[in-house]
Amino acid sequence: MTDEEFMRRAIEIAARALDDPGCRPYGGVVVKDGRIVGEGINRSVIDLDPTSHGETEAIRDACRTLGTTNLTGCTLYASCEPCPLCVAAMMIAGIDRMYYAVSLEESDAILAAIPGGDCNAVDVQSLRDQTAKPVAKRTMPSDQILSGEGEDVLRRWSRAA
Repeated sequence: MTDEEFMRRAIEIAARALDDPGCRPYGGVVVKDGRIVGEGINRSVIDLDPTSHGETEAIRDACRTLGTTNLTGCTLYASCEPCPLCVAAMMIAGIDRMYYAVSLEESDAILAAIPGGDCNAVDVQSLRDQTAKPVAKRTMPSDQILSGEGEDVLRRWSRAA
């Protein structure tokens, strides 16, 4: 299959949201060695899971299919440009390359046209800005507590590994 055919599959998956209440029109496909090993659609609403984006679902599916959390050698095709959450998941999993169909700007323009609709759109620019800052400089208040107890668990785990 070609890159365009894999992308068409991601777009087909996204189109399921037109008939599936609780899904959103964001699809992803993970490919390794020329074959699809993972597919996903945004199930945030139906699963009550804000991390259930098409890309993360495709990554989860690929990991189960391949029996590993290391997706080195894989390419991800996304119907829309992935948000920082999805990019982080791709990087953690080791995805080598990513293709997308609709840019964030194009997606934002389309979603902005929904009259009075709460599509719970993610402010991607704010996510990018906030995640790039050290924890103490983010707008979300945070405090470090019980550091020693947390470190103890990590030390015990590392000795057992």
